[in-house]
Amino acid sequence: MSSLDVIQVDAFTSSPLTGNPCAVVLDASSLDDATMQAIALEMNLSETAFVVRQEAREVEARYFTPAEEIPFAGHPTVATFAALLDSGQISAGTHRLKTPGAAIEVEVATEARGAFVTMTQRPPQFGRTYAPEAVAPLFGLNASDFLTEGPIQTVSTGTPMLMVPVLSHDALKRASLNVERYRAIHTSGDFFSPHLFCLAGATAVGDTFARHFGVPPDTAEDPFTGSATGCMAAYLWRYGLIKSPAFVAEQGHWMNRPGAAEVEVLGSRDDIRGVRVGGAAVVVLRGVLHLG
Repeated sequence: MSSLDVIQVDAFTSSPLTGNPCAVVLDASSLDDATMQAIALEMNLSETAFVVRQEAREVEARYFTPAEEIPFAGHPTVATFAALLDSGQISAGTHRLKTPGAAIEVEVATEARGAFVTMTQRPPQFGRTYAPEAVAPLFGLNASDFLTEGPIQTVSTGTPMLMVPVLSHDALKRASLNVERYRAIHTSGDFFSPHLFCLAGATAVGDTFARHFGVPPDTAEDPFTGSATGCMAAYLWRYGLIKSPAFVAEQGHWMNRPGAAEVEVLGSRDDIRGVRVGGAAVVVLRGVLHLG
């Protein structure tokens, strides 16, 4: 019987059973794509991470949702390095991560209850813009619920995400994905999934608060989305919606899975060189996956 070591990590939190959970398969070098996808569906989390190579200070990983592989993701990156640190395969310090969509620097620090992992996401690419009147019905909102200082636009720091800035917590709370309408636009769109956010934290510590939606068989809502947070940061900085390039992003509180990231945009508003997104992580489960 073949078996694999798996560690489940709660990312972007220092408290177990909060933040965003991710299963990390520590040695997945022998797995084919179909098996990785089947395992991700079995785990039934936003993403499952597979470490396909780890040597010296270089890590190669792949990330799968229950439905498909994605080129890059934030909370699996945090989870992967926290799991490798917990298992003794890496030490604190600076590492290099390679995924199908990114090759980035990752800094790992030890904390009393786990790890703190900071990734430097790629310089942003700004994609298509979308009319508020076309997007609002996808979420049961009105065009007047959106901020007007910036467009609804696809941004990518590794995975393209649709940035949807809303005016208030009230609008964010009212948002509910209309799956059929969403599929019609998503099929012809240039983004992986939508990130709705407002300029007010869920707590006094936060500067932004967000919700991130998916469609079955993927999870309906993501507790904390690290890649989209990087895209959001680049968007906010470019369009002058934040005064400081460094801020705290919050997500997941209304799902009873609060999470937070320390974010810093690198470079000027017209020349963004990258985005640092960092978060705490705690191991909540260690186990063995039996494949028969």
